[in-house]
Amino acid sequence: MLLAGDIGGTKTDLAVFTSEQGPTVPTRQKRFASGDYPSLEAMTKEYIADLDLPITHASFAVAGPVVAGRASLTNLPWVVAESTLQEALGLDSVSLLNDVEAMATAVPHLRPNDLRSLREGEPEQGGTIALIAPGTGLGQAFLTWDGSRYHAYASEGGHTDFGPTTSREAALLEHLRGRWGRVSYERVCAGRSIPDLYDFLKEQCDLPESPGVGAELVRVRDRTPVIMAAAFDSHGPDPLCLEAVNLFSSILGAQAGNFVLSVYATGGLYIAGGITQRILPVATGQGKVFLAAFQEKGRLSPLLSRVPIYIVVESVALVGAAVHGLDSEVAA
Repeated sequence: MLLAGDIGGTKTDLAVFTSEQGPTVPTRQKRFASGDYPSLEAMTKEYIADLDLPITHASFAVAGPVVAGRASLTNLPWVVAESTLQEALGLDSVSLLNDVEAMATAVPHLRPNDLRSLREGEPEQGGTIALIAPGTGLGQAFLTWDGSRYHAYASEGGHTDFGPTTSREAALLEHLRGRWGRVSYERVCAGRSIPDLYDFLKEQCDLPESPGVGAELVRVRDRTPVIMAAAFDSHGPDPLCLEAVNLFSSILGAQAGNFVLSVYATGGLYIAGGITQRILPVATGQGKVFLAAFQEKGRLSPLLSRVPIYIVVESVALVGAAVHGLDSEVAA
């Protein structure tokens, strides 16, 4: 029996999988508030004790880079290591993988209801697949075909230098350089960047702020949900908030196109993360903004016009962790 986990800064999902039922059908599953525990060891020990099942292996998707079986989590004061967890839990093996790599690992196992098509395209059989996931940061990963199956690989492409494609984006780069120094795509294309885009448009582009939105933003700690809610208000979108979301969508589209070209992802692009689940399907306008920027690649625009694009509408890192763990168990 395999214990798999999706370890996040706010919540952690733990579940038990078996080879017989496969990586999409957990035998047991439970969600934990990550901040309630001092360590992953403490959380998993409690869960295993409550289960009273013969767990033999574990596989965890973690929000952070995994180096030599060890990871420091991005939004938790936890350092997790395969050897420490294996000893503490008394298991035969424990493996860690980056959460975006886990999302990519899950892609070949996704069901139709896990996806929403943004564009059907013309996928190449066995072509490389790209995955981009804007969340707290900007995750990227890709999959290659070996003749019989896909293999997922992590990427830190979200940390590459931001390359403006319009005069407004060039002004944004200069604006953010004054605040951050170096500006990566993650600085302009992740959940935490939306308030920066909003401030830039208000301060540098003279777009007026509505009093109601301004008052709400002063009261909250995380401004991103307020801006997104106002951008998609059914009673009438807030113009400044909608412009910030459109700018985000355009930059995301451009970087997604860059990534597809970098790994030659003729097999398709998959977009994961809660932000895109809200932005791209909600309004046709944002989908068009994304697609226009994605495809605007000069002589290679025809190639990008054939790449299918899917939005992953479910959280799938847990599935990826289960696939990774069950594969490792079989290989062993």
